[in-house]
Amino acid sequence: MYRNYDFRGIINSMGLVFGDIGTSPIYTFTVIFLLTQPTEVHILGVLSLIIWTLIILVTMEYAWLAMSLGKKGEGGTIVLKEILLPLLKSSRSASVITILAYIGTSFLIGDGVITPAISILSAVEGIRIISGFENTGQNILMLIAGLITIGLFSFQKRGSDKIAWAFGPIMLVWFLALAVSGVASMYYTPGVLKAINPYYAIDFLSKNGLVGFFVLSEVTLCCTGGEALYADMGHLGREPILKAWRLIFFALVFNYLGQGAFLIRNPDSKNILFEMINNQAEIIFVPFLILSIVATVIASQSMISGVFSIVYQGITTRIMPMLKIDYTSGKLKSQIYISTINWMLMISVLYMIFIFKESSRLAAAYGLAVTGTMTITGLLMTSIFYHRKQMFKVGISLFITFVDVVFLLSNTYKIPHGGYWSVIIAAVVFALIIIYTSGQKRLYELMSPTKFEDFLEKYNQVYASEKKISGTALFFSRDINRIPQYISRIMFNNNIIYENNIFVSIVKCDSPFGVSSSFTKEIAKGLRVFEIKLGYMEVVDVEQILKHEGIYEKTIFYGTEDIITRNIIWKIFSIIKKLSPSFVQFYKLPSEELHGVMTRFEM
Repeated sequence: MYRNYDFRGIINSMGLVFGDIGTSPIYTFTVIFLLTQPTEVHILGVLSLIIWTLIILVTMEYAWLAMSLGKKGEGGTIVLKEILLPLLKSSRSASVITILAYIGTSFLIGDGVITPAISILSAVEGIRIISGFENTGQNILMLIAGLITIGLFSFQKRGSDKIAWAFGPIMLVWFLALAVSGVASMYYTPGVLKAINPYYAIDFLSKNGLVGFFVLSEVTLCCTGGEALYADMGHLGREPILKAWRLIFFALVFNYLGQGAFLIRNPDSKNILFEMINNQAEIIFVPFLILSIVATVIASQSMISGVFSIVYQGITTRIMPMLKIDYTSGKLKSQIYISTINWMLMISVLYMIFIFKESSRLAAAYGLAVTGTMTITGLLMTSIFYHRKQMFKVGISLFITFVDVVFLLSNTYKIPHGGYWSVIIAAVVFALIIIYTSGQKRLYELMSPTKFEDFLEKYNQVYASEKKISGTALFFSRDINRIPQYISRIMFNNNIIYENNIFVSIVKCDSPFGVSSSFTKEIAKGLRVFEIKLGYMEVVDVEQILKHEGIYEKTIFYGTEDIITRNIIWKIFSIIKKLSPSFVQFYKLPSEELHGVMTRFEM
């Protein structure tokens, strides 16, 4: 039974984690040989670079080092930040690490735009290999890719859990097809196996100078999606992902070696993977093409779900504004849909397809965000190992980070050729995070909350002297020791006191998972505190938690802010606040019981 469960976990990992890196053979090798001549020496050098990039940046950095770091099985840039911050003694160091984590998060969201665009478009371009469709116009291919994109994003609201069971088996067939086709091609040119020797990678870089350095920027494409091994660890567990990677690693290496063997025999090839398959067995090319398009849709789906998770993580850790969240599965609370993000992603992906037109040109924009994320992961890991006195891992991590930096520098070559889009997308997300977190901090300072002791003294006076309304009222407050202005206004200015008054405090824990709730002791007559502690990756139904504890409120009070400002930064913050759902809307509390109290602040 365990073996069966283990096997199922491996298959699920193939569908949910490895879609991006698994579809990179469609375009990686083709794009690389737009920059360099397809001589046998060059092909062996590039193959060696690809193999050792997969070993160093995916197997060593993520599968070994990063996945040894986690909190309750959860991974990701924010998790690394949460592990590292308690180890730091300096507040300045903590600020630097926090900024790095924000940049890493921004880069990951930037990937979410480019991945579907390049994956879907590169697969659709395989139509030209079909006999009779050789002259299909690029506009037609863009239209098909655009329609697939619209269909993919339109489907998100329904949730992927109903068809997710098929993702793993489909990707298993995909990886088998990659492996078999690669081995079949190698059979005719077994000399490509020499590329396993790193000598050929070093020799290629040393003899090709600047061109070899720029080739590294396209070699990066073979490991895009590698960060998903660590980021998705909380969904599937460490072991199934690691076991799946061992199989997928060999499938990818076999396929790249097969493509290299095919290119040695056919140096004029322009779309290497598809031409190799068509050459091997023309009769199965159309089914393979359909399979490749489905695989890229699954890869895109995984990235979209990943972006939803990243944004939700950002919301719950209070670095991003609240957005409307829908739950797409009655069984899995982790299956969420964020409409604002979904439609913004769709528009951005369509824009990328119609601006860049071809997958080879899209590759010029791809890689910068990936290597940026990997470099930040390397820096955070090295710092964690250093503070934990794990010096052997510090040495390995430093070496990997150096390799990350080399790849990142090589990708700067892409900036004027479209790579600036990665920078723009990440910069917009980063600016949003900085403006929002700074604005929230400034707003909290202006709120001048009442000290709990002072509040309690006034409360006891009012509760004893004023007529009370029957029933229970809920008041939401982040920190019980500092009472928000709106509660004081309701109780002391407007003399609104209920028989039962409950302060509800939702506390985010350092751990990603776990939910607990309880009343603290009654702090005054008619006044209690109910505390809900959540892991920052938990998606919860607050109303259900309240009902489970026997809390049946008559009214829910909450505070809202009206910001007046002439400062352009705070104006942007004000717009973000106005467009974002309120706290009570985010947690889907019953609208008929809600009463918002507005307070005006000048920033």
